[in-house]
Amino acid sequence: MTPTPDTPLAEKFHPSPNHGVRRVGPTDALILHYTGMPTAKAALELLATAKGGVSCHYFVWEDGRIWQLVAEDFRAWHAGKSFWAGETDLNSRSIGVEIVNPGHEGGRPPYPETQIAAVIALCRDICARKKIPAARVLAHSDIAPARKTDPGESFPWRRLHEAGVGLWVAPAPIRPGPTYEPGALGPPVAALQHMLAAYGYGVGVTGAYDDATRDAVAAFQRHFRPGKVDGVADVSTLLTLRALIGAAEAA
Repeated sequence: MTPTPDTPLAEKFHPSPNHGVRRVGPTDALILHYTGMPTAKAALELLATAKGGVSCHYFVWEDGRIWQLVAEDFRAWHAGKSFWAGETDLNSRSIGVEIVNPGHEGGRPPYPETQIAAVIALCRDICARKKIPAARVLAHSDIAPARKTDPGESFPWRRLHEAGVGLWVAPAPIRPGPTYEPGALGPPVAALQHMLAAYGYGVGVTGAYDDATRDAVAAFQRHFRPGKVDGVADVSTLLTLRALIGAAEAA
């Protein structure tokens, strides 16, 4: 018997066999993805059949239809190897939403307005029911920055925040000034790493601008300073990160 969707916003339950028991809790994070495949049909087949080995809780079509693939009480397989704020089993702690979009390899086409409206409504519903904090509405790229870039710098995070979903601050203007990049060493790099780790990114405070630091900076930029995504910590990146940490502490 096909389950009933957990939200009235879902048009139907299209079950995926790729799920299991949540190993830890509570369910207190929401992870947003793009499908990153040429067609919605191909993405749905991957997510909803055993041969794919991956899944999500919700699938949002370009036209705004919402299908549920895995019940919220179960652990969907969408995050993969990941880290956020000391946690490594994000699948057990999160709800995963796949948004149909071919992504970077498909040219990063804009997300349709109808689709974004549906994503906002779904996220508001999930966050309200699960009491998910704004700072734990995350991109796949936030929790797996070395592997993932979705939902990408074209995703309208500011729009979601203005609708009551997720955390956002106005990015500081991009301007000339000192930068830190791979190969840099010293206390300023350690301070940057401390701020990234304080927000949740998986970096060690070593004082050496390593690959993990570059990847975390790029992920941060992709989510919160999308005007320039290069993994280099410029003045704009540092100021935006400080403001974001302040907003999280005040939330």
